[in-house]
Amino acid sequence: MTATALAGTGVTSGNPVHANLTAPLLVQHALARGEGRLSADGAFIAITGVHTGRSVQDKFVVDDAEVTNEIWWGKVNKKMEPAKFQGLAAKVRGWLAERPVLFTQDLYAGADPAHRIRVRLVTTNAWHAMFARNMFIRPPVEDLAGFTPDFTILHAPEYEADPAVDGCRTSTCIALSFAQKTILIAGTSYAGEIKKSIFTVMNWLLPARGVLPMHCSANVGKAGDVALFFGLSGTGKTTLSSDPERSLIGDDEHGWSDAGVFNFEGGCYAKVIKLSREAEPQIWDASHRFGAVLENVVADERGILDLEDNRYTENTRSCYPIEFIPNVTITGKAGLPKNVVMLTADAFGVLPPISKLSPAQAMYHFLSGYTARVAGTEKGLGREPQATFSTCFGAPFLPRHPEVYGKMLNDLIAKHGADCWLVNTGWTGGAYGTGQRMSIQHTRALLRAALDGSLAQVEFVQDPFFGLMIPKSVPGIPANVLNPRDSWADKAAYDATAKNLVGLFEQNFETFAGAVDESVKKVAIKTAA
Repeated sequence: MTATALAGTGVTSGNPVHANLTAPLLVQHALARGEGRLSADGAFIAITGVHTGRSVQDKFVVDDAEVTNEIWWGKVNKKMEPAKFQGLAAKVRGWLAERPVLFTQDLYAGADPAHRIRVRLVTTNAWHAMFARNMFIRPPVEDLAGFTPDFTILHAPEYEADPAVDGCRTSTCIALSFAQKTILIAGTSYAGEIKKSIFTVMNWLLPARGVLPMHCSANVGKAGDVALFFGLSGTGKTTLSSDPERSLIGDDEHGWSDAGVFNFEGGCYAKVIKLSREAEPQIWDASHRFGAVLENVVADERGILDLEDNRYTENTRSCYPIEFIPNVTITGKAGLPKNVVMLTADAFGVLPPISKLSPAQAMYHFLSGYTARVAGTEKGLGREPQATFSTCFGAPFLPRHPEVYGKMLNDLIAKHGADCWLVNTGWTGGAYGTGQRMSIQHTRALLRAALDGSLAQVEFVQDPFFGLMIPKSVPGIPANVLNPRDSWADKAAYDATAKNLVGLFEQNFETFAGAVDESVKKVAIKTAA
């Protein structure tokens, strides 16, 4: 069993290796080993220590000769020399081999068999194995015989790298070698590194196959109409894609091929700080049951969860199999998108609640990946909102140049005729501190009108600052809500704030100006006018 479970990983161990254990057995091991505790409802609670989020400065891509010319090198993808990776990998393998027990999981990434990859995780902790089992797609038992991994994750959370020797920044290191098809995760117990490392792999592999990998949620209506929801944290991606009238395909990572959309994952990884049962009943229920894995969530001596408590981090998380959510598409697959929605929480309060995008505008806003962080929610922010641009709504996970993904999106929209929308879930009537948060009822009503096709038929007017097409009137929605300038008491203040945001868009887009076609450049010029 040991040799089979570790085949293809380079790890050789004479100690016990627990391969593909089910959730009850993994929980049993995790409790016996003191890795965490159970909540009153049976969810497993783990505390990850000093790392309560991704270590973005400690992520490296190996500068292998086969891939170096295609990697988007820079702040996102920092180089590691192949020799340094080989040396660190050898030490991590040796360290893993010496552990008294190891846990492995053989899993799929990608619900479409034509584009999935086989992943083998080797880890020292039962709860990390359970996290991976929740997050990825669990193969049928008959598929496990002779399972050969396409990519291997060597997960050594307690191992400390040596920056002076290993070519990394600190004792924490996340290193990906596309040539060696190996991922090293050392010095961090935050489980999100496992999930996002494979997302990065999919972002590397799929474009070469003509498939667009996307950091988005997706759902499908009763008529088979698929909608995609792009958006950074806090924009409402999970909330708005969870619609009782539509089936959830997935909440975070998908591929778009000529055959349709498919989920990369078999689970959900939800942020649960201040989670309300009334506002998010599905996530609440999924997090309060056996089989869920909770990271850095506080519970009292009876195991009762306190989701308001942020003593460990604001980034408290719940990981659970997607079937814990009612009304999901269990196959993880659906048809071609009919609507593409880009979400932003504009804390400046100048973007309309919904606007229709041309294909060129869709590419522009996709490459921009805009939202605004609210003053007071993050340490170090001043009083004013702060614009955030994360290209393709997922810059940290893009190994290729953003233009690759932008062009693919543009081509797919043109080929399949999807309608594109920009939805502001942020502020109206003024910036944060003066205006108010956009009504969720208004957002849902506008979004449903967009998805059922009725909104595309109304009369639109063009916004003079961003060139966006705004619906002139929508039944049940006040006219001053549709046009953000009308919702501001101080029109001069609106104009000044809008011009300032236009300038921030222009400054950010300079990075891409030389790499996009004329239609997108014209959008950028209009936006900057």
